[in-house]
Amino acid sequence: MQLRTAKHVGAAIRDWRKKRGLDQAELADKVGVSRRWIVQVEKGKPRAAQNLVLKTFDALGVSLKIADATVRGGDNADGFDIDIIVESAKGQTNNRMKK
Repeated sequence: MQLRTAKHVGAAIRDWRKKRGLDQAELADKVGVSRRWIVQVEKGKPRAAQNLVLKTFDALGVSLKIADATVRGGDNADGFDIDIIVESAKGQTNNRMKK
């Protein structure tokens, strides 16, 4: 699934939520937001806070893979692993704090 717009993200969240048997209120509770926020995101709210969108993916058990769309088929073996990027950033932050 390619997520290119806020509407795509919202539709994906709605689809994943329904597949997991959650209603909007249950998902909102898991994420720590209001049901209204979930409704707005599912409708494609263009200015939704990135951290809350990522928290929503996490609450749904969804992982993201970033791929280079210029590579044939939109996928490549050199895609980014967000876990490695986050761990690397944490390590850099910890090293700066130690100095």
